[in-house]
Amino acid sequence: MGMAAQEAIRQLRPLMEEVDEPLRCTYENIHQGYPTETLVRFLKARDWNVPKAYEMLVNCLKWRIENDIDNILANPINPIELYRAVRDSQLIGLSGYSKEGLPVIAIGVGLSTYDKASVNKYVQSHIQMNEYRDRVVLPQATKKHGRYIGTCIKVLDMTGLRLSALNQIKLLSNISSVDDLNYPEKTETYYIVNPPRIFSACWKVVKPLLQERTRRKIQVLHGCPRDELLKIMDYSSLPHFCRKEGSGSSQHSENGVVNNCFSFDHAFHQQLYNFMKEQALLMESVAPIKQGSFQVAIPDPDPEDVKITRTIESTFHMFGNQNGLVSSLNGLKVFGN
Repeated sequence: MGMAAQEAIRQLRPLMEEVDEPLRCTYENIHQGYPTETLVRFLKARDWNVPKAYEMLVNCLKWRIENDIDNILANPINPIELYRAVRDSQLIGLSGYSKEGLPVIAIGVGLSTYDKASVNKYVQSHIQMNEYRDRVVLPQATKKHGRYIGTCIKVLDMTGLRLSALNQIKLLSNISSVDDLNYPEKTETYYIVNPPRIFSACWKVVKPLLQERTRRKIQVLHGCPRDELLKIMDYSSLPHFCRKEGSGSSQHSENGVVNNCFSFDHAFHQQLYNFMKEQALLMESVAPIKQGSFQVAIPDPDPEDVKITRTIESTFHMFGNQNGLVSSLNGLKVFGN
């Protein structure tokens, strides 16, 4: 870390020590005993500009308080059938760990339908995954390896990506805004696997719009991604859709064992859901919880993110026009009601 970065940290640290008590409490939930590393994340997200990083971090803390994020893991989605439906349509899970100890998060981008629950439930579920990662998974990895582990690896499966994904862009844009403004710099590398033609078309126009530090994190793997991923993780940690050539996010089990980390029956999601139920019982013993009332305010997106989203929308329409699919796009609205 260079002298300029150390100076930025030195300037930001006392500013955070002066925040009010409510902000300080939720700040502790964020840094989990590693405040310096947390300051670095927000400084990176604002190109080491101390005033901008301070504003971003304070806004994040205020967002957490206003939306009771500290207690979101005590508010599981009920009934359990609804949570299972969310898991079946919002494909994400922990498949294992890299050889360096980083959690491997798998995401079924192409086959996620987001059509089994309300937008609020999908946003709630996404934030619960973030909070469980940051408060449980990463601290456990840190303890196991005896060194700080604060980031993860994400493997994004594009199998099944279609023009109909335009229907989901608004929701995905909301989730992206939550992550960018409140969980910055939590991903070490993004691996894009099984990319179809439509992804390649979008990537060509979106890539130049991304910041250099973001572009460096993204690797697009064409063909079978297994051999490339085995350089950084063992076979047991490979997402199920990377284990066999030609496999996709729909593969569910192998030798009778559920290895689809998207499934509610997978060990990771069972642990997560049981953890939330335990937290809910603990919270209930202190104060009753209003089940089903959880709703998160979505932060206003960064103007650059809006530009990227609109570029993706335009590219999808262009791709549909070139392939004679214009009629399938009629009536689709990405922004607004």
